[in-house]
Amino acid sequence: MRRTAGATPVLDTIDRKILAELQADGRMTNVELARRVGISAPPCLRRVRRLEQAGVIRGYHAETEPSRLGYEVMFFALVGLDSQRQSVLDAFEAMVSAWPEVRECHMIRGGGDFILKVVARDTAHENELTRRLTAAPNVTRVQTLQTIRTGKDEAGVPITPG
Repeated sequence: MRRTAGATPVLDTIDRKILAELQADGRMTNVELARRVGISAPPCLRRVRRLEQAGVIRGYHAETEPSRLGYEVMFFALVGLDSQRQSVLDAFEAMVSAWPEVRECHMIRGGGDFILKVVARDTAHENELTRRLTAAPNVTRVQTLQTIRTGKDEAGVPITPG
């Protein structure tokens, strides 16, 4: 990985292979990762650390099954606010970021101001969360879309060869 002044790091083929492998399985050992990308373990570990320090790798997590943890409903909420002043946008983001059921919060362009990915234990919990959103300061519109099934749920981004 080469750094360019103030820009995104330039990733070589090995860096991209490392990223692709870690996106697919972040639990593998460094020795296994090195084997898969075709280099020895010490330089592999150095490359992973550089990717972490550069902010290319943001972290590692376990992917959990929501229904096994009591969350039977996933829905998206499209939220419109009465103002696009930065203070209003920041306050809304801070509020929903504190809700553990809100798993993702994205400011959007077109059709609303934010889209949220939310999990709920059941329909009654979904309704409670929707009421909380609707009653929140500066919220003028909430449209919810309940997920029936998920056909694809893939972490990260496509990683193309260098």
